Amino acid sequence: MKTVNKPIFWLALGLVALSSCNDFLDREPLDRVTPDNFLWTEDDLASYAVKHYDFPSHAERYDIGRWAEDNHTDNQATASYDDRWIPGQWRVSESIKEDDDPWNFKKIRAANYFLEIVVPRFNAGELQGNETNIKHYIGEVYLERAWDYFKRLEKFGDFPIVRSTLPDEKNVLIEASKRQPQNEVARFIISDLDSAIMLLSNSIPGGKNRITRNVALLIKSRVALYEASWLTYHKGTNRVPGGPGWPGGSSDIHIDQEIAYFLGECKKAASELADQGLLADNNGQRGMDNPYFAQFSLESMEGCPEILMWRQYNKDEFNIKHGATSYITTGGNTGFTRQFVETFLCSDGKPVYASPDYKGDASIDKVRENRESRLDLFMMKPNEKLDEEPTNGHTWPEAPLILDINEVKSVTGYGLRKGLAAATYHKGGDQTSIEGCPVFRAAEAYLNYIEASCMENGGNSIDGKAIQYWKAIRDRAKLPDYSVTVAATDLSKESDWGVYSAGQPVSPLLYCIRRERRCEMVEEGLRMMDLRRWRALDQVKNYQVEGVNLWESNLKDAYKDKAGKNLLIEQGNESSNVSSYAESGKYLRPYQIAKKNNLMWDGYNWCDAHYFTPIAINHFRITASNADDLTTSTLYQNPGWPLEANGAIGY
Repeated sequence: MKTVNKPIFWLALGLVALSSCNDFLDREPLDRVTPDNFLWTEDDLASYAVKHYDFPSHAERYDIGRWAEDNHTDNQATASYDDRWIPGQWRVSESIKEDDDPWNFKKIRAANYFLEIVVPRFNAGELQGNETNIKHYIGEVYLERAWDYFKRLEKFGDFPIVRSTLPDEKNVLIEASKRQPQNEVARFIISDLDSAIMLLSNSIPGGKNRITRNVALLIKSRVALYEASWLTYHKGTNRVPGGPGWPGGSSDIHIDQEIAYFLGECKKAASELADQGLLADNNGQRGMDNPYFAQFSLESMEGCPEILMWRQYNKDEFNIKHGATSYITTGGNTGFTRQFVETFLCSDGKPVYASPDYKGDASIDKVRENRESRLDLFMMKPNEKLDEEPTNGHTWPEAPLILDINEVKSVTGYGLRKGLAAATYHKGGDQTSIEGCPVFRAAEAYLNYIEASCMENGGNSIDGKAIQYWKAIRDRAKLPDYSVTVAATDLSKESDWGVYSAGQPVSPLLYCIRRERRCEMVEEGLRMMDLRRWRALDQVKNYQVEGVNLWESNLKDAYKDKAGKNLLIEQGNESSNVSSYAESGKYLRPYQIAKKNNLMWDGYNWCDAHYFTPIAINHFRITASNADDLTTSTLYQNPGWPLEANGAIGY
């Protein structure tokens, strides 16, 4: 076999060295695995499929885990910042480590290999085992390929569609690497998900630790809504096939027909899932006796109807653990922004600026008073009891740990509470956790349908099923009918980026749907995806992330040492640890604590090129007919990004 450059090589089959698993945990890698002695039995298929799972969950390390996925948005802030918010700092790489490179076909190749080998064997009746289970595991791999493609769709838009393993021949691989229009990529994903839905079961060995049919329905609704909204709000730009300056050249795409197709697919999948009525009950209690709250931090989530998929941990037998539940008890180097906290409604269903029940922010207790139940459930309160220890128990302090080391601090003072468990985070004394991690949740399907319905109707109304779904979400949140909120909404008084698409306000109804999504899916990692697909970032300029009211509240005198010395050191002084009242105002600004060598001092700034991720330069070099002229590559760079290593945009 002749050798070709490695990044292209991952489009090909190459040498197959697979590993298996037993009871969904890794075994030792198999030394020599070939199609002749593997992928013949139900167990082989199950092992191969689960080995390639790549879904979001708490990683096996010391941090707050999945609950940090909304960091670097207007929902949550961390002590560090993301270069995407500083034009000129996010740069095109010459190359990226293989497993970290988003332009990587390794998992796609693995799925193609499986399907090429297994589907013909299944059709010929040659596989051994339970037919329902065999079909299910084939469906899992269709879904895995769809999921991997969706991650590429989000980052790049246009992307090569590779349906089969390819020979290790450079010309063949270069031809296959040509990017396809993103709507065609999205249709390919939907097709794979339809295959998965046809094959998958909701009752399978391994339970909801494995992919199920309901998971496929949810992902299909997410993908379809993503593409419909991207085409809707980015239409007329070079980020949509056929738009002016689109680097893919000419296109005969009919945008409005595509939007209608994807909205219809979203509603179809979402309604099939939502009609099962899987929402957990919210009984109003703040602890683990509340099924709605408890479903985010139980050791086993198998009995939670709303949790469609979850990851299990086992410290004692397999040393599989995480740190999320422990880190959430201090702050975990994150925190809700003031702007997010103010997006939650008051209990009368009205925004904070329109409700006579809003008590202001002179203390964190006042912020929480008369507010909707999701804020009460999912944000820490002063002196919060964090475990069930009768003595020497842990509590959330009266004054949040805004001065602690970055690893554990409460960055904004508004602490995350979703994911807090009863008593298990300190088992073994090493601050590791074994609570399960939710991966997919049924509530999203309700929200996907509602939004798709509103988009179908031009932002002005929703259909009867959407009304039913919205009522279910609002009833659980202990809120009155959505019409109360819509009537009281003044878009000019909202600080939410979701007010906008393409720099213009959307309708009050559509914004209220976006608000509902933001508040229901708190901490679950969907915010940046939503902002990008809505094109809600165009107007972000010098945006300052803010936290608690530090200087005009009971907190200003709460940080003292044992001798009574004030520990707050304002920006402008040596060793400053908080923002300055005089320069930054009464709210804590985590990115204005020090001015020197601080590129984030002026806040978040967006440039359009950042809606997509740039492709590393080495991929152009190996696909160019003339390596000295990258424009001869079969690839094209994403809009706005330069075709040079270390190049940047927007400065």
